[in-house]
Amino acid sequence: MDKKSILLKLIPEQGILPLYFNKDTETSIELLRALYKAGIRTVEYTNRGEAALNNFAKMKEVCANELEGMYLGVGTIKDTASAQAFIDAGADYIISPGLVEDVAGLAEKLGILWVPGCMTPTEVIKAEQLGAKVIKLFPGNILGPAFLSAIKDLFPNLLFMPTGGVEVDKDNISGWFKAGVCAVGMGSKLISKDVMENKKYDELITATKDAIAIVQSCRK
Repeated sequence: MDKKSILLKLIPEQGILPLYFNKDTETSIELLRALYKAGIRTVEYTNRGEAALNNFAKMKEVCANELEGMYLGVGTIKDTASAQAFIDAGADYIISPGLVEDVAGLAEKLGILWVPGCMTPTEVIKAEQLGAKVIKLFPGNILGPAFLSAIKDLFPNLLFMPTGGVEVDKDNISGWFKAGVCAVGMGSKLISKDVMENKKYDELITATKDAIAIVQSCRK
């Protein structure tokens, strides 16, 4: 199975996609280790600061040496130059906050999974025409589960994942899964500033396990 097919299976199976950025390399790596211990096998590292590319490359080394089966994607990709730089550093997939046609073309050419951020049916149609298989509904808290319920039947061949404002909370997560998402992206509500600054890795492991359990219970 090629990597794209593996990820199209893994992201829905995992049900949550943790995402974060921290300017400190060691903290970025420790957060990754904690998520792995909690059972996570794919993470989105966001391209939010000057240290992102260097940190990402170091995190990929850790994945190769000690985190077997961990796939590392990169988020907040808005142009082909940054997409190529992270692909060269080993990015397993690319996530954008919006619909970036050039990035879609590059990912398609290289056979890499590309997940665009969409906010309207027009953008979702365009993304599907460009070859997207997974759509990031962004910002999720603005759109809400009702938006997906209203459009989902129009796109039977696409997977949807909201990002932005998804809470580690049964009501919030179950609302999204009832609407038909394949997974939920979880950033600061899971990997909070407090967890990062105070290195509360055990707390992160517990919260991540809780989030996975909530997703599994929503699917029963």
